[in-house]
Amino acid sequence: MPMAHPAVLRELVQEYETLELLHARQGKAEVRRRMDDIASTLCVSTGTRDVDAALMAARHRMPGAGVARDSLVAG
Repeated sequence: MPMAHPAVLRELVQEYETLELLHARQGKAEVRRRMDDIASTLCVSTGTRDVDAALMAARHRMPGAGVARDSLVAG
């Protein structure tokens, strides 16, 4: 399965994380809708079915990604 370019994945992850913070502060429906759109794009781009798995897969495709990036243990 072809995957999106790491630069595209990085942009999607950054936008999702920014919107996640904005939604936590404001709780606006339009922010949530945009988050859902990006989550769907990430899932399709990474061949996953939920946003957490998509974010993890995308992060592992980014330059400099390592195991510790999504680890529960501080690295």
